[in-house]
Amino acid sequence: MIRARLTAQLLSGAQPSSPEQVLERLLAVQAQDLRGARLAIRPRSTVTSVGDVDALLTDRRGAVITWLNRGTLHLVNAEDYWWLHPLTTPQLRSGNRRRLMQEGLTPAAVDRGIEIVRDAVHRQGPRTRSQLKAALDDAGVRTEGQALVHLLFGASLRGLVVRGPIRNGEAAYVEVDGWLGPAPPPLGESEALARLARRFLAGHGPAGPGDLAKWAGVTLGRARLGLDALAEAVVVDDDGHYDLVDRCPPAEVPEPTLLGAFDPVLHGWVDRAPLVGSHRGVVTSNGVFRATALVGGRVVGTWGLSDGQVRLRLLEQISPSAAHSLAGDARAVLAFLGLPEGRMEVTE
Repeated sequence: MIRARLTAQLLSGAQPSSPEQVLERLLAVQAQDLRGARLAIRPRSTVTSVGDVDALLTDRRGAVITWLNRGTLHLVNAEDYWWLHPLTTPQLRSGNRRRLMQEGLTPAAVDRGIEIVRDAVHRQGPRTRSQLKAALDDAGVRTEGQALVHLLFGASLRGLVVRGPIRNGEAAYVEVDGWLGPAPPPLGESEALARLARRFLAGHGPAGPGDLAKWAGVTLGRARLGLDALAEAVVVDDDGHYDLVDRCPPAEVPEPTLLGAFDPVLHGWVDRAPLVGSHRGVVTSNGVFRATALVGGRVVGTWGLSDGQVRLRLLEQISPSAAHSLAGDARAVLAFLGLPEGRMEVTE
């Protein structure tokens, strides 16, 4: 099963040539760590520069970053925003209202703050988080603590703003209609759930209803409705895992590879054991998904960038040939990010 899932994830087998095609397969890439979201494209495509990902956001307006699914920032193709947003965010609104009250904002202050955000991006174009904070501060709207992020979250839940073009190293906020144009006709819920299920299986199959429910942040019942709507388009194994009947055969496990923080391969299934084995600490207790190294289709280490070097911390022994391959991939990571060529430092 791990080979099938890694193939579905585009980590092995034939790979596309553009970020759009990667997002078409994966549907949504977790993106609260912008570098991690960009790095998710690298091992799944022939794209060799982070500039190609930034151009998709900035120049082609072909993708956006916004709160979807589990209430977490995700990178998605622009065309998928229109149906994923109404399908996966309504259940997040009550929690957002409650959190804003805890941050000291009355409903009237929330409405005023969101209107200031909407007006700023409408009149001035793309605005960074710090620019929006300044506008809110000038208007006397509370931004201390977590108030700012939950105001921006609230504006996105109302369908007013998304993050789009890269400005000063971050994805700036833009007005939805002004940036993406008019919304297409909405999907009915049944059609949207079926589309969600098919697209999820394309990038994550084989998978069960619980996997889809956790990944998308929908109820188990809605996940089952979506999967069952696919009818003859899916096959179900004895363990209750669904997969598309037109799936290509699994490829061999990928070559040793470095994956960025919050990589999609760690998010798609309730049980990560086939991938991480005993190294469960790669996902921390406070929800941080570390950048990882894969060898033989399994996590063998974590890594980070420091002083122009890739610093790999091995969690188990690997062969010299695997270490050599990871060193080559480290150089590819640095080149992708536009950093000077460096070396990989290994610790155990």
